[in-house]
Amino acid sequence: MSTTYHIAVLAGDGIGPEVMAQARRILDVISSRFALNLQFSEHRVGGIAIDHDGTALPADTLAACEKSHAILFGSVGGPKWENLPPHQQPERAALLPLRKHFGLFANLRPALCFPALTHASPIRPDIVAGGFDVLCVRELTGGLYFVQPKGTEIRDGEPVAIDTMIYKKSEIERIAHVAFQAARRRSKKLTSIDKANVLENGVLWRKTVTEIAAHYPDVVLNHLYVDNAAMQLIRQPKSFDVVLAENLFGDILSDEMAMITGSLGMLPSASLGSIHPATGLPFGLYEPSGGTAPDIAGLGIANPLAQILSAAMLLRHSLGQENAAVAIETAVRQTIDDGFRTGDIWSEGTEKIGTAAMGDAILARI
Repeated sequence: MSTTYHIAVLAGDGIGPEVMAQARRILDVISSRFALNLQFSEHRVGGIAIDHDGTALPADTLAACEKSHAILFGSVGGPKWENLPPHQQPERAALLPLRKHFGLFANLRPALCFPALTHASPIRPDIVAGGFDVLCVRELTGGLYFVQPKGTEIRDGEPVAIDTMIYKKSEIERIAHVAFQAARRRSKKLTSIDKANVLENGVLWRKTVTEIAAHYPDVVLNHLYVDNAAMQLIRQPKSFDVVLAENLFGDILSDEMAMITGSLGMLPSASLGSIHPATGLPFGLYEPSGGTAPDIAGLGIANPLAQILSAAMLLRHSLGQENAAVAIETAVRQTIDDGFRTGDIWSEGTEKIGTAAMGDAILARI
């Protein structure tokens, strides 16, 4: 009897439900094709949950996630909720608490520029010729975003904002192991990012990552200051393979990496935590790298590929279904090679199609 895998589906706001619908269609076919017993439960999160339940992360949504093997997440937020107090806004009140609650400390964010889509990159054509494939491994639960004390107070008659950056050696060690293991599966090259010339955190980060490198003698390690890394990603993106960074630097650099591929609508991500006892694999939250795109929500033109590729990452990392993941990724690549494009990646000589038609095209190639 096959294992039943429970997937919590949190489509969220904006284009989230539209692109999630296509990912679900793909997963239904994959479930049948590979004899997987995938059980889905859909729940509100983000702005839509605020409207219906009064909170961005309702208790029943969190409970469903706790009972699942993985979370397939859409996107949250939009102009409608921007005037709420910061701690009640969808991004802060839903996504960050989910990461913290499940200890999702490792963010894997691939920046893949397909050879057929290099025209969409803002980088000079000769630099991105042939495409590139970089993986950002970002520490996700420490640093400035989470550590206390945090807040705003009055000092000497004026507001003073306080954020605290702390990293424990153990936190650096565990994310470094994730990055080295990822590099070992790829091209055995790891670039660690810090600001060791200014920050005490950076000094400890560099020292600890160097120590962990001794466990991976087959992986070549180099270090870059974050400002230099930002420049080199523009200058020579193909020189990178796996990039390791703390929370703030990883947030910024992974967005830069995403943009130089040509479209956020193409890029998935995985946020991984501890090992799930039922699967022996990391529990994870899988989401597109882009946002809710409220300007095009409901028009049927959003690019669903990032959400679909996020589903492939879920199959690989949390369910151990490598063949099923590859089947999705191969179908996406074939669809792109065959000239089908949503508007964000369209160019002269290719066929512009909508969200559902892109789902159709991928299904036809699985």
